[in-house]
This record gives sequence, C-alpha cells and structure tokens, in this order.
Amino acid sequence: MLELGTKFLLSYFIGSLMGSLIMGHIRGGVDIRTMGSGNAGGTNALRTQGFAFALGVVIIDVGKGVIGAGLIPGLDLPFIDASPEVSRTWLTISCAMAVVIGHVWPMWHCFRGGKGAATLIGTLIVLSPSIIVPVLLTWLLVLGLSGFVGLSTMCAGVAAPIVIAITQLPDQQPMFIYCAGMAMYLIFSHRSNIARMRAGTENRVTRAMLLKRRS
Repeated sequence: MLELGTKFLLSYFIGSLMGSLIMGHIRGGVDIRTMGSGNAGGTNALRTQGFAFALGVVIIDVGKGVIGAGLIPGLDLPFIDASPEVSRTWLTISCAMAVVIGHVWPMWHCFRGGKGAATLIGTLIVLSPSIIVPVLLTWLLVLGLSGFVGLSTMCAGVAAPIVIAITQLPDQQPMFIYCAGMAMYLIFSHRSNIARMRAGTENRVTRAMLLKRRS
C-alpha cells in the first residue's frame, strides 16, 4: 500500500503543476484566473491570451496526464518495493485519477485549478488510445452544432464510457469505471456552464458552428 499511496501523491503533485500558471509565469506574471471566466483551463487561456498561450497550456496539461498515467505507475522508487497485493491496473487507474485531481485542486496554486478535461485526455491517451478518436469527434460534432465548448466537453466525457461499454466490456471494467466517474465529474465541474446555458448567457464559439443563425 506504500507504493500505491506514494505514486498517488506523486501523480497528484504533477497534476498540481498548472499549464496556465506556468505559461503565465513565462509571460511575465499573468494569472488567467483573474480574467474572463476565471477558469485556469485552455478555453479561458484562448479567450484572454490568444492561441500560442492556450496551445502551451494544453500541451502542458495533456502532457502531465500522460506522465501521471503512463510514467508514474511503473516508476522504480528508492526504498519502496512494488506491492504484489496491489493490482497494476488499479494502480494505473489511481495515478490517472490523482493527476486529474491535482489539476482541478492544485496544492501549489491555492487549490484553484481547471476543470480537468485536457489532463483527462492525457490519461486516456495512455489508458485507452482507441477511444480518443470517437471522444474528439463527439467534441467537434457538438461544438459544430451548438457552439458551446462546455457542452462539447461534457458530451465528449460521456462518450468515453459509452464507447468502452460497447467495444471493451466486460474485459475493461476498470477503464469503464474510471471513464464513467470522470464523465460524472465533468458534468459536475461544468455546472456553472449548465446554469449559463439555461439562462441564455453562455458564450458561443460561433466561428466553429456548422449551422449559424441568420441575423
């Protein structure tokens, strides 16, 4: 259990390294949590700082998901032996979950992070790369039809466990549980977006819409 706890914490610490705040430090002290929607994720970075800044944020946030799920579980740690009673599959799932938690509630940044979508994608690249294409296609389709980034992210999150249920169950039950839990979390983390959509005040990315309303 020492191995599980240590690697969980390492993944959490890595997740706590926020791409937007690292890029903001490089930019000269920019904190996008004080701008736009106040979120520390890629969408707010794009709206407030532009494409190059947002691209850097996404690369960092996806990359730490890849590291947390792909590197940390197999890391040989000094003075800590591999625990034979701990499933390697559940160890990997736990590390993936920890890196997303770190992104959302980063200890290095007063527990004010993003919503976890980019880091979640990074974990899925490692855990189940075959579902990346249908998840991204769902995101693009919903964005093209609605113009809502938050709605697109929620729908893409829900698509992940559905794809696994259709194509990989019962063999990949841990992945289904992980993706189902993450889908519920994404809906919870976007509750403010849901409220704004219901109120008619949510921002649309009209340039991405396939069918635009005529004025």
